[in-house]
Amino acid sequence: MDFSLLFKIFIMSAVPLTEQRAAIPIGILKYGLDPWATMIASFLGSLLPVPFILLFFNIIFKWMKKYKFFDPLNKIIENKLQKNTGKIEKYKEIGLIIFVAIPLPTTGLWTGSAVASFLGLDFKKSFLCTALGGLISAFILTIIFGFPAIFA
Repeated sequence: MDFSLLFKIFIMSAVPLTEQRAAIPIGILKYGLDPWATMIASFLGSLLPVPFILLFFNIIFKWMKKYKFFDPLNKIIENKLQKNTGKIEKYKEIGLIIFVAIPLPTTGLWTGSAVASFLGLDFKKSFLCTALGGLISAFILTIIFGFPAIFA
């Protein structure tokens, strides 16, 4: 087992643009890593930023809104939040789990955590729901991209 490659997967999963959706296929298809080890490394890496986002997103976002320099980024964030808030707000915890679990662009642990923070959802519930959604997403991606290796 190449732990340096698993560490790359761990870090890649913690980055907002790649997250699990890129890390798991790269780990399995490009690096040839064991699908289950890739899934675990990716899941743990994707959890790394979650508590920080849940605790500090609103504070940082409010601070950024004070400065014109951040206006383009603020607009992107606001659009993403508005687009995804209704889905989570309506169904609360189950909505957050499902939103994070769907391995598509603009869903995932970063966005789910930001929306949960924005909505003021409970920290512990949000962390648990985000983690559960992330685990489901990691499992789905591992089955899709690791199918031949898993069932060989």
